[in-house]
Parts: sequence; structure tokens; C-alpha cells
Amino acid sequence: MANFNEKSFNPQAFGQYINNLPSLSKSEISKSGVFTGNSEIRSAFSSQGGTAYAILPMYGKIGGDAINYDGKTDITANITKTYERGVVVIGRANAWLEQDFAEDITGGVDFMSNVAMQVNEYFEEVDQNLLLSILKGIFSMTGGEHAKFVKEHTFDISAGIPVEVDEEDVGLTIEPNSDKVAASTFNTAMQRACGQNKQAFSLIIMHSVVATNLENLNVLNYLKYTDPNGMQRDIGLATSNGKLVIISDDGTFDGTDKYTSYILGKGAFDLEDIGVKVPYEMSRDPKTNGGQTTLYARRRKCIAPYGISYVKANQASLSPTNAELENGSNWKLVSSADESKTIEHKMIPIARVISKG
Repeated sequence: MANFNEKSFNPQAFGQYINNLPSLSKSEISKSGVFTGNSEIRSAFSSQGGTAYAILPMYGKIGGDAINYDGKTDITANITKTYERGVVVIGRANAWLEQDFAEDITGGVDFMSNVAMQVNEYFEEVDQNLLLSILKGIFSMTGGEHAKFVKEHTFDISAGIPVEVDEEDVGLTIEPNSDKVAASTFNTAMQRACGQNKQAFSLIIMHSVVATNLENLNVLNYLKYTDPNGMQRDIGLATSNGKLVIISDDGTFDGTDKYTSYILGKGAFDLEDIGVKVPYEMSRDPKTNGGQTTLYARRRKCIAPYGISYVKANQASLSPTNAELENGSNWKLVSSADESKTIEHKMIPIARVISKG
């Protein structure tokens, strides 16, 4: 037990409180189905002394041509390919001195909920940035089928609508030569990426400039929450054509004049909270600055894109940095053990749109 501004701090109770803290944003994102649990990942990293990287089997879909069942044609069996998928645990930590929170917890404000809310929101932003780094990394893959995935799952309209896109073929109306997103842009990108499976897409991450453009076209609506007192407020999320929209200015602008929007489908990522030995703790330093207390927080998670393997080609320590997650050489399409076959890219519900706004 430690003290924080003379208030009792129980690390187990604090951690449980954070886990149970309601988050409207997290609840809405969960409904999209983009993130799913994975028991194999959880089992691989379940022990505290376990590894930080694992290669797991990923089973291919059955297929083959149907045999004519006529009483005289032999039925031949098809072999289902088994693929291998690399997954990595990402660890992040931070600490805050007592004075960072001192002003916030004065005046009768509840200590537990106020501090827990800040820590929870902080790590939600950390997780979002991790996701954007992973997306940047997988769209930096090169060579062979990996490059094909990047090409087919990228709809770049920053120089106008690509000539190979025929709006009549996809049954859409596209604004000619537009370098900015239109009402149909994301629908086109989804069809190009996954064909008939485009209905799997359920969430879009975009820059505020792109969101404002869609808002002006009346195809984006912000979600609101009504509190018990009847007051409405925005929760930082929106919807567009039935898709949930996360607005983030981090990781979606190239620093010049192009914006990258990411479209994710149901089951696009496996997400498991691997846990740490001591998630939260307090440390009292009686000497520095006349005495100060620090809150330490640690987390370890596995965020694994479906059909894409983390191969750990360039990673310096047991946990990848954001820069290492953004390195295309660390990612490959899931392949068979002998690398003779890769997963069909249209099965991966991940796409992006590059635009001028």
C-alpha cells in the first residue's frame, strides 16, 4: 500500500477500477467487430515467463471443384494448406509525478475515478497510435504478393481518379478527376480491395480534414451521448454510410498535402491483452523536490492483423518500437510453411484511401 497525496492507493483495486471504467468510444469500436480475441494468441503468451514472439498456425479455407456425384466418378480429396503467422507482444509504459495530478484531485474531486480516467484515456490513445503504426507498416510491404496486396488495397485519388477505375463497372458514381474524397470513394476502395467481400468493412480511420469534407457533403454524422442528466455531448466518433468513423490527425497526414484514410473490416485484427506482473504501482521519493510520488503504469498487448505475419526482421529488443512496427520489412502476407503459397489478399479486410482531403 502506498500513499498518493495522503490518499490510500491499492494497485490491484486501481487496476480493476480502470478495467471496469466505462468507455463509450471503446464500446462503439467493439461493436464494429474489427477487433476479436484469439485463444491461440492468449495461450501462447499466457505465462509470465513466456515468449514475446510466436509463430502460430493459420488454417486455410477448403476449396476445389465439386465432383460429379453420379455413382461412377471417384471422389478425390483436396489438401487444405496450413499457413504460418508471426505475432508479437507490444509493451508500453509511462510514469507520472504526483504534481501532474495534484491540481486535478483537489477541491473534492474523486481521486480514483479522476486519475483512472486519465490513465485509461492515455493508453487508449497509445493503442490507437500503435494501430496506425501497424497499418503504415503493412502498407510498406514490398515484393511479389506483398506488393500486390498494397496495390490492390490502396485507392490513391491524390492525383485524381485512377484511369483503371471504371465507375460503370463497379456501379458507382464517382466525381471525375477529384483528388478529394466523395460520398462513394470509400465504397469503391472496399470493392477494389475485397470484391464481393466488401460488406465486411465496418470502420474507417480518417484525418479531420477528410472528415470535414464528408461532413460538408452531408455523409458524416457525429455520434452523441446523452448523460443521466439529459445533456448531450460528442464522443469523438462518427458514422458515414453505415461505417463507424474514428477521427485522428496522428498518423493520417504525410506532412505535405496527402491524407491516408484506413478502412477496416470485421475480424481485421486479433487483440489480446497479455498483461504484466505489476501493471500499476506507486513509488515515494522523500528527497527530490522535498518529496514526490510517482505513478507507474505498464501494459503488454498483441495486436495482430488478420492474414499478415509479423516476421521480426528488424527489431532491436523484445518489444517493437512504433518505428519498427512501421517498417515494411517486418511484415509479410501469411504463407505456407514452405512459402510456396500466400493467403488470398481479398480475404484481408484492410484497405486505405490516399487523397488531398
